[in-house]
Amino acid sequence: MKCNKVHSKLIFFLEKELQVSEMEQVQKHLDECSDCARFAAEMKSTLRILENDKVTDENPFFYTRVKARLEKQHDEQLVARPVLLRILQPVAFSILLLLGIYGGFKLGETPRNTLVSSTLSEQEMVPFWNEMEAEPIESFLME
Repeated sequence: MKCNKVHSKLIFFLEKELQVSEMEQVQKHLDECSDCARFAAEMKSTLRILENDKVTDENPFFYTRVKARLEKQHDEQLVARPVLLRILQPVAFSILLLLGIYGGFKLGETPRNTLVSSTLSEQEMVPFWNEMEAEPIESFLME
């Protein structure tokens, strides 16, 4: 029997899932070929490690116990928080949100009372405002 054929049947040999005649052929080859025997020993130790690390079945009531504990904890939190706090907290967050939006609008407005000279154009005030029109992107990328 050739080494390639033994390698393909080795896992079945180690699990004792081959026919008796094939088991004898593989064993005979392993007795004769030291490389295949070493490979078989490594495979056997790997299978032993995998067998030891198999996950055990979970407790069937684990989920129900965790769910009950979470519900109990949730109920305790609801009782611990006063009713007034449960009402005022969303109101306070809503007011803060509205103040933030209002502040954003106020910051984004352009000032109306600024004294700007009529001789200054917008391009002079902000010289690099529209820089991409002055220089095409192709020349920028080619440099």
